[in-house]
Amino acid sequence: MPAGRPATRQRVVQNENDENTANTRLTRAKAAAGGPEDLGKTGKPALQTKKSTANVAGQRKRAALGDVSNVNKTEAQKAAAGKSLKAAQPTGVQKPAARPASRVATAAKDPKKVEITKKSGAGAIGAVQKRKVLSATTHSREPSVTVDEAEPVRKKAHTMDAEKRIRSESRVDKENEAVASAKADAIAEAKETALHQQIRNLDDEDHDDPLMVAEYANDIFDYLRELEAPSMPNPDYMASQDNLEWQTRGILVDWLIEVHARFHLLPETLFLAVSIIDRFLSVKIVQLDRFQLVGITAMFIASKYEEVLSPIVRDFRHVADDGYTEAEILSAERSILTALNYDLSYPNPMNFLRRVSKADNYDIQSRTIGKYLMEISLLDHRFMEFCPSHVSAGAMFLARLMLDRGEWDATITYYAGYTEAEVMPVVMLMVDYLARPVCQEAFFKKYASKKFLKASIVARRWAKENAEAFGLTNLRQQPLYIMNIDDSADAEGS
Repeated sequence: MPAGRPATRQRVVQNENDENTANTRLTRAKAAAGGPEDLGKTGKPALQTKKSTANVAGQRKRAALGDVSNVNKTEAQKAAAGKSLKAAQPTGVQKPAARPASRVATAAKDPKKVEITKKSGAGAIGAVQKRKVLSATTHSREPSVTVDEAEPVRKKAHTMDAEKRIRSESRVDKENEAVASAKADAIAEAKETALHQQIRNLDDEDHDDPLMVAEYANDIFDYLRELEAPSMPNPDYMASQDNLEWQTRGILVDWLIEVHARFHLLPETLFLAVSIIDRFLSVKIVQLDRFQLVGITAMFIASKYEEVLSPIVRDFRHVADDGYTEAEILSAERSILTALNYDLSYPNPMNFLRRVSKADNYDIQSRTIGKYLMEISLLDHRFMEFCPSHVSAGAMFLARLMLDRGEWDATITYYAGYTEAEVMPVVMLMVDYLARPVCQEAFFKKYASKKFLKASIVARRWAKENAEAFGLTNLRQQPLYIMNIDDSADAEGS
């Protein structure tokens, strides 16, 4: 047992806040003022924390301080120690609720201070000395606590200023963008207005003709341009066909051109038939022995769709040299229509050619050569990636260039829908096809007649003379597929 600890312990439970009862509690001030003899006379426990004081009945009371080292201290040191103890640990008197926020926060949050108050016995004086140092340290940290509390306010104000500046800059940027956009729109509108002033409204001339439906012409062609993308075939479908090649397709289309001419069908029927073939081959794989059946059936479907009086199925069986029965043609018709989901919507390039020809004042020569150039896209698979309106604009541009009909002005650009720079890729392919040796006999002979103003002969002669101007060289020895007609036939046809 440590020195100075009483032999017996006395548990005294009383209400320390009751003023009518005699308070025998030994405070820290009394302990500091009295000597060692007073400490030995009382049975009060040692200094406790606030938590242990409130729960006196549930905990053991600590023994009184038995250290006698306070005898050597002077009165001034004892008084200072008593003040330090009073400042560090509350007495039995209840403190008011309102206390300084900084001191309470420091005293409650400092774990070292709580640890020191648990010491007793011989180390109590050392604890008192540590409390003095801790108290001084706490007072010295009070200004830093104030600075820490004030620091977020300064940062908040700085953040608010930055946010205001960012919002201001963003508002200025948006205003500048709006002004720039308004200027760009004004410039574009001015250019469009100037362009429309140069364009002649050719539909006004047809208001008296109900067959021309001039009031709905622009809406009709806008709708046709919307149909172009959904109705285009896959330009690379031949990669999935095991038994077919592009050369085989070219031979079939050349034979269909001959059948089309024998039946005297409309040009729209031929373009629709080739479109049906390409769209069907884009979704179905066809064997080589059934490929001609697909072609003749596509012509049969297109003629029923476009012609007023179409040939009957027996005529198509006969033109195919009785290679297929009528039942096979009708069965193939059902298969093709099912694969296409019965959707035969097709923006025919002949419609766009007529629209451009209207801006060309319906020149019969340029229109006939334009039809010949446009049918090249049926034979050459390289044109499959271009939409029908693009092909018709390129054909009319090249026809006017061959006949020297003037520039591609604003009016023609408006009715064609393409500028001169946009039609040049199509024009290059057409010149490339014309400058090569002839590889489709039926197609060449069809347009070498007087009915079509010998368009094939005129176009091939011009292409050979001007191929180098388009950067095309050594094309006479490189046929596209197979050369069936000698170059000397060009002169014989004239």
